[in-house]
Amino acid sequence: MKTRAEQRTETRDRIVEAAISAFSDRGFLGASTREIATRAGTNQGLITYHFRSKEELWRAAADRIFDRVRNRLEPHLASLADLDPRERIREAIREYVRIAAAHPELFRFLVEEGKVDSERMTWLVDRHLKPAYEEFRRWGGSFGRDFDDTRLAHAYYAMVGAGSVIFAMAPECRHLTGLEPSTDDAVETHADFVARLLVP
Repeated sequence: MKTRAEQRTETRDRIVEAAISAFSDRGFLGASTREIATRAGTNQGLITYHFRSKEELWRAAADRIFDRVRNRLEPHLASLADLDPRERIREAIREYVRIAAAHPELFRFLVEEGKVDSERMTWLVDRHLKPAYEEFRRWGGSFGRDFDDTRLAHAYYAMVGAGSVIFAMAPECRHLTGLEPSTDDAVETHADFVARLLVP
């Protein structure tokens, strides 16, 4: 039998997972705590028990998403140290695409929050996106192209968009092309395509 502490932890985790889903679908303003409670299979009062505000819940959701990315990407990057620099960056891009396929809510969450210049967007950039972008800048010399900072910005958004949209918009992809983007073969094909598009 689970202890009360274990039950509280499980409830909090369900709420955060439901919040990720709701915020990535509807954005911060469009997602209500009532809807999040329904998705979590709990009552609205338990959200206020675990989180002092909707914004605190949103931040917990953002932290959870980016923890998943880091926990998968960082060990993978560390394992690439012996590769040729250009192949290392290709494989880093491939792994980013695999993560985007496994977690399409990441791109949806970023798009929803990135549309408005807000305190939440500033927090998200400062806490999570700037460190990721600085890592991307360190890769810059491996692209095999003469990329200054401006071109690196274009390369970054090309990678994020090209690597993610097909999974974030999977229903459209299926209807438009007949391709199921979530299959292992489709993910690997897309990962290699994006890697070689950016690093010929």
